[in-house]
Amino acid sequence: MKYKEIASQIRYTLCDVSSKTKTPHLGSCLSCVDILVSLYWEIMNIDPKAPDNPERDFFLLGKGHAASALYTALAYRGYFSIDSLYEHGQTNSQFEEHPGIHSPAGVETVSGSLGHALSLAAGMALSTRLQRKTNRFFTLLGDGELNEGTIWEAAMFAGGKRLNNLVAIVDFNKLQGTGESCEIMHLEPLEDKWRAFGWHTIRIDGHDINALISALSDIGKYDKPICIIADTVKGKGISFMENDNNWHYRIPKAEEVEDAKQELSV
Repeated sequence: MKYKEIASQIRYTLCDVSSKTKTPHLGSCLSCVDILVSLYWEIMNIDPKAPDNPERDFFLLGKGHAASALYTALAYRGYFSIDSLYEHGQTNSQFEEHPGIHSPAGVETVSGSLGHALSLAAGMALSTRLQRKTNRFFTLLGDGELNEGTIWEAAMFAGGKRLNNLVAIVDFNKLQGTGESCEIMHLEPLEDKWRAFGWHTIRIDGHDINALISALSDIGKYDKPICIIADTVKGKGISFMENDNNWHYRIPKAEEVEDAKQELSV
């Protein structure tokens, strides 16, 4: 199955799971699907049959409200069954609305609160380098998450330590829970900000899987960490959800899931 087809299958499953389990944050999940497919199918050194392999690469989800996107990517990659996703958000389920301490295989850290994953990844990246290990670290941040001061403390630390085994990917879909990201906080010019903190920075179309793979493949090529600002669309792939911030919280009805299925051709 080609990567775009995998992404479409994941997007449909996200809609269906959201509808049947009544779990929100669908728009935020849909915007980062292509990033996850690029990482899990092409870039990262992982083995679903040995999820705790000490030589693996690590993915840390900063925007924890997109947990369903991570769970679904892991399921399609073979970490656990796709059917188990329908336990999402249910009592005593591993699949919490934000990744928790009882999360399933493949989830590396809790991310109930925004702003911490980059700090964790930076600390892990430095520890790995000191131990002369080869693990690499990839962190997905939301643009609204950049409002958190800990992000910029971690960025300054990682840049200062020249952690070239670390990549931060900003899912820049321009919307957050209460409005437009650049109106709530003065984010732009994002590229200049990350460069000023000592990062090799590139801005790309976050739905172009080939461009994502090319940019992510540069990890280790520079004497500094990499920031990929991925311009994305909230609700990507389903026309009536795209750029509609109501889908930050809205749950799709059964007929809307069917409409999404038709659009995604799955």
